[in-house]
Amino acid sequence: MNLLAHGYLSTVPDSPITDDLLVGNFLGDFIKGAPTHPRHALTPAVIVGIRLHRTIDTFTDSHAEVALVRHRLHPRCHKYAGVAVDVFFDHFLSRHFTELTGQDLTSFTDYYYSTLRQRAADSISRFPEPARRMLAAMIQHRNAGTDWILDYATFAGIDRSLRGISRRTRFPSGLETAVLDLETYYEEFEAAFRRFWPTLVAHVAGQPAIPDIR
Repeated sequence: MNLLAHGYLSTVPDSPITDDLLVGNFLGDFIKGAPTHPRHALTPAVIVGIRLHRTIDTFTDSHAEVALVRHRLHPRCHKYAGVAVDVFFDHFLSRHFTELTGQDLTSFTDYYYSTLRQRAADSISRFPEPARRMLAAMIQHRNAGTDWILDYATFAGIDRSLRGISRRTRFPSGLETAVLDLETYYEEFEAAFRRFWPTLVAHVAGQPAIPDIR
């Protein structure tokens, strides 16, 4: 769910595989099992991006600051508390994007969409159909004036995103009202994110296959 964090952490300055890392990170939730399996027909650099996605998820899920926020959300969201944490942390990243990354959020988002759109249209990247549908929905909403990523910076955007996710969960999730917890614990959650973010960036930077990431 944390599209912005996964997208930004794919960017390696001056690297020829940055676009592939971005594609792999986007596809990470749609590729099941070994990404090297022939059925996926993925390029080596995209496979690195999928592994990066999984590295980010594993580190995030086991982090103490994430556990703190997840605990706060558990009474409302139960097993879906981690989903809400992902969305909330993308909210804080979007609010402080330039401060934390040195990049302009709108410019980065333009790059994000244009890269995925181009790769989804080629015959090499092999986007699974669910990933194509999600990207098509993101682009359709963006063209209509509702940019999922930019809207993470607003309470209304967060609320809209969580309500959309809640309609797709198999069990009652509480996500449709989770923005109330964001409002109640805003400063606490933001402080947890600020402690967490630099540790995630450092962890990704330490991955041997992805040098010099910031």
